[in-house]
Amino acid sequence: MTSTNGPTVKIDHVRYVITMSPERRIITDGAVVINGSDITQVGKSSDLDYITADTVIDGSGMVMTPGFVNGHMHVSYAHAVRGLFPDDLGAAYLPNVFQLQAAMTAADEYATSLLAITELLKYGTTTFLDPGTTTHLDVCLDAYRNAGCRIIVGRNVQDRPNPLNLPVHSTDDALAMTQAAISEYDGALDGMVSAWAMPFAAEYCSPELLSACCRAAAFANTRATLHFTNSPRWIEQCRQVHGCNPTEYLERCGALGPGMTLSHCLGIGDDEAGLIADRGAAAVMCPTAAVKGGAGMTHHGRLPELLAHGAAVGLGTDAGNNSNLLETLRSIYLAAVLYKDGRQDVSMVPAETALELGTITGAAALGLAHRIGSIEAGKAADLVLFDTRRAEWGSLHNPVNSLVYNADGRSVHTVLVNGRVRVQNHRPVFVDEAELVAEVQSRGENLLERTGVSFQPRWPVV
Repeated sequence: MTSTNGPTVKIDHVRYVITMSPERRIITDGAVVINGSDITQVGKSSDLDYITADTVIDGSGMVMTPGFVNGHMHVSYAHAVRGLFPDDLGAAYLPNVFQLQAAMTAADEYATSLLAITELLKYGTTTFLDPGTTTHLDVCLDAYRNAGCRIIVGRNVQDRPNPLNLPVHSTDDALAMTQAAISEYDGALDGMVSAWAMPFAAEYCSPELLSACCRAAAFANTRATLHFTNSPRWIEQCRQVHGCNPTEYLERCGALGPGMTLSHCLGIGDDEAGLIADRGAAAVMCPTAAVKGGAGMTHHGRLPELLAHGAAVGLGTDAGNNSNLLETLRSIYLAAVLYKDGRQDVSMVPAETALELGTITGAAALGLAHRIGSIEAGKAADLVLFDTRRAEWGSLHNPVNSLVYNADGRSVHTVLVNGRVRVQNHRPVFVDEAELVAEVQSRGENLLERTGVSFQPRWPVV
């Protein structure tokens, strides 16, 4: 929603405004003026001193960035059992995840979604994509409304047997579910919710379903996403059965084009990175999940190559029970350091590039760069203020380096989404955080009891 007829807000005397504009300007002693949901002016405080507003926020001692964009974050099911699974569960991990997810009630999903969104917002993420694993979307819509986030949703569908405990639908039913989700939720909550086609993965979807989902998304003027983690088994199957690599297989299925965002993008070669870029598809990589899962991201994830070929690349954190964290800034940090180490080349993914991945190019990977990802007049007022008076910010000379390498979400002081304050003085304004944490704890214990799923700590609990 675009509105310049609402309350006016002025954020004044910001120590550094990292605009992420095309010129990548960093404004010292800056000011941002907001009218309704939109930014109307950005500049030096002295140049905008004549402007008054209904609300003035003191930005002294703050670094301002655009709201972070998390392009792959399963929001609804993880928090109830977060931290439950041992590191080495291996192939049994996802079947357990989806068994628990299938047993969640609408009230469970509402509470866990709200808690996940609270965490995202507290640490500076204002836009995220939930890749289709929320079952009770109609109920969770209230959580999205209460939090005031910007979210992309959909229905995960698959029409082939799978080892993950995911339900298998007929091709026609899976397509109908996709179309219904787009029709019902795209543009909901005054445009704060978008809906995409979300086939789970090429391995578990027929070529007919992949093609039909992408056509449905194009017809509705929206996008599609799917999980694109290519195991050695799937790579070999593509070679043996289809005579091509997994990316070429997607192209043959009509699922590789400007409307597709590929999540994870592991297990691809340099030639596949080039093909993804050439076809105009985007990628979202989840370094927090990859490193915890031992995925060999620096070997099997071609982030530098995708960027070199000109692909739009964003970052995600996956789910709160595999990466165990939701903080987009940590993915930004990992993007900046992993390839330096893995390629033994300190020129890989500079801090500036990593920050772009979490903001403006991350927005482009979701088709939203016209609306979010930078601090410019005419764009949505999705803004984050970091308090640089905290120890982790000292001493401050280069705000980009300090943000990427030594700051973290604990220093997020204020967050606005669409011009509305969602976090103030480090606290969410839309929920009692402690009460919500206690409720999700209770719901998680109940979920484990009724499903019989149990993984005990390896050390004795007395």
